[in-house]
Amino acid sequence: ATDQGRNRLQLAVEGMHCAGCAMKIERALNAQSGVEARVNVTRRQLTLVWEGARMRGNELVAEAQKLGFRFSPLAENRQGQEAEDEKFLLRCMAVAGFSAGNIMVFSLALWFSSADSMGGGTRGLFHWFCALIALPTVVYAGRPFFRSALSALRRGRTNMDVPISVGVLLASAMSVYETLTHGAHAYFDSVTMLLFLLLAGRYLDRRARGHARAAAENILSLNSGTAAVIDNGRLRRLPAGDLRPDMIVLLATGDRVLADSILLDAPAQMDTAALTGETLPQSIRPGGAVLAGMVNAGAPVQLRVEKAAADSLQADIVKLMEKAEQGNAGYVRLADRIARYYTPVVHVVALAAFLLWWGSLGMAWQPALMIAVTVLIITCPCALGLAVPVVQVLASQWLFRRGMLVKAADAFERLAKTDTVVFDKTGTLTTGEMRLRGPLRDDVCQLAASLAAQSGHPLARAVSLAWTGSLLRLEDVVETGGAGIAATYGGVPVRLGSRAFCGIEGLPDDGQPETWLVSPVHRERLVFEDTLRADAAATVAELKKRGLRVLMLSGDRAPAAAAVAAQAGIGEWQAGLDPKRKMEFIARLAQEGRHVLMVGDGINDAPSLLRAHCSMSPSAAMQVAQNAADIVFQGASLAPVATALRAAVFCQKLVRQNFALAILYNVFAVPLAVAGYVTPLVAAVAMSCSSLAVTFNALRFNRLK
Repeated sequence: ATDQGRNRLQLAVEGMHCAGCAMKIERALNAQSGVEARVNVTRRQLTLVWEGARMRGNELVAEAQKLGFRFSPLAENRQGQEAEDEKFLLRCMAVAGFSAGNIMVFSLALWFSSADSMGGGTRGLFHWFCALIALPTVVYAGRPFFRSALSALRRGRTNMDVPISVGVLLASAMSVYETLTHGAHAYFDSVTMLLFLLLAGRYLDRRARGHARAAAENILSLNSGTAAVIDNGRLRRLPAGDLRPDMIVLLATGDRVLADSILLDAPAQMDTAALTGETLPQSIRPGGAVLAGMVNAGAPVQLRVEKAAADSLQADIVKLMEKAEQGNAGYVRLADRIARYYTPVVHVVALAAFLLWWGSLGMAWQPALMIAVTVLIITCPCALGLAVPVVQVLASQWLFRRGMLVKAADAFERLAKTDTVVFDKTGTLTTGEMRLRGPLRDDVCQLAASLAAQSGHPLARAVSLAWTGSLLRLEDVVETGGAGIAATYGGVPVRLGSRAFCGIEGLPDDGQPETWLVSPVHRERLVFEDTLRADAAATVAELKKRGLRVLMLSGDRAPAAAAVAAQAGIGEWQAGLDPKRKMEFIARLAQEGRHVLMVGDGINDAPSLLRAHCSMSPSAAMQVAQNAADIVFQGASLAPVATALRAAVFCQKLVRQNFALAILYNVFAVPLAVAGYVTPLVAAVAMSCSSLAVTFNALRFNRLK
């Protein structure tokens, strides 16, 4: 039950293969009064909200099941079930591919010989060999299609698997009939090849959705672990899921906050990089909010839990990701849209051809049925099915050799439409590592590095790396968490830290990351900068040259963001954005009709990466961002962004050519088959040639420089 007095139910959906299935479920349920249904294609999940009695949910689910889909509770082992389903598809594909390859050995002999030259007995024996290989293959490898089609037909519905199943079974039955009657033309090769190609496409699609589905699960895994809870003066550890409001938690140095809380006893330094991308620890005063995902970078502190882990900011980020993901659920691939209308039309034409020759022209039912089967074979959508996958596979391999991993099956299609590129700052345009801006005198750098060596603060590490010589021997070293380090050197007090810690007053603050070195003879300001990637400016310039709009979004402070934007040559930028505002900015660009490529890293970018039309992440990004992004690139260079865009445009050019080849083939082949000028043997050869033509055209991708 929700706070608004409504009921909410989430279920796993089985038997759903495309966005068209999701739209069918949503359309049927949303037609009911007081019902709101959303289907997440990637996660195969139905979210159902309704008004009225709780038991009404049973009726709504029963109504959805009439469409031919199965619904079940979200189980904890669902990820394991998904993996098992993926393995099942892989096994079916392997069996179909193995069988198709072996049948081709016999088919080649049948294709290039006649009954007279081979002999009727030998020809019949070859047909039986093909049958012995193909029929068990159809029974085993056809199960993903048969089960789905049977489930739909039992409820008086149809889906994409119904015509596929009819074609496979009819082709198999006619092949067996031809073999039993010593006919000349059996086409077991076409049946097994069709199964292999369809299963390959379905397996690749399942793999791509699996990567995207893991994004939200990986974010939630960051909140796993236990927290030290103070209960009546005693310390005990509780799992993150058991944390409740008003519990007191002791957060040690380096520990991650597991639930949104309030800081109690003393100021704290929190590393917020996972949430905002901020490179420096954030100072939080007592009474301030400490969010789940932050890491304690200072001394141990006590927190009072405000929200349970399930209601934390990280959980909100997961909800944002799911919302963004559902925004893309209506995206239907071009191949799916064509196939949705193409396949039923093909079977209507085949039936019409049978009725024409048998009913109107008086032909015997056997040859008339053979003509109908020929229509099904010659219009077998192998070329159409290959048009997209074969180009995507070659393009993915091409990018992989250049250090890029493509994770979404439709990434190229979306990437090619890009007209706006949005970069995150920290860890994307920059390396994410602070560097001391120089030059400094040797005595200043040596003293500062000697103090900094006593601390693990990010700025202290940057100071230490700036000095390669020997360190001074300090005495009475004391570190104040988040403020600085005090020591004595040669009996003289020295300090390295913040303005307040070093007693610096009255000097203007330009907002740049800084620390101060103070002693009786020193009063030095040490300024830091986030290192820009070496080719960031060149990449931005190339993108602008192509006519793309380039922007930068950052969770960092405005002065730091402005400096990086200026160095990279980006005129449009926004600073101080939290994850929700970043995603809202991307959404506004989409509403303006922009096709946005988001390039970012970190948990704070995950919702934006999913909300964008397409997304990329550097391999150094957090694992969750890599899972959320469509393409992950390796190395310290930003050049892969421009390279991927160039590859995507060429990829879509080849896809359009392949579709044209497949459609042109059918425009000429179908009329010839209906007219009875094509035999099943010629139809099988023609179908294979159309697939080869599409494949050879796709191989041109390897010539891309």
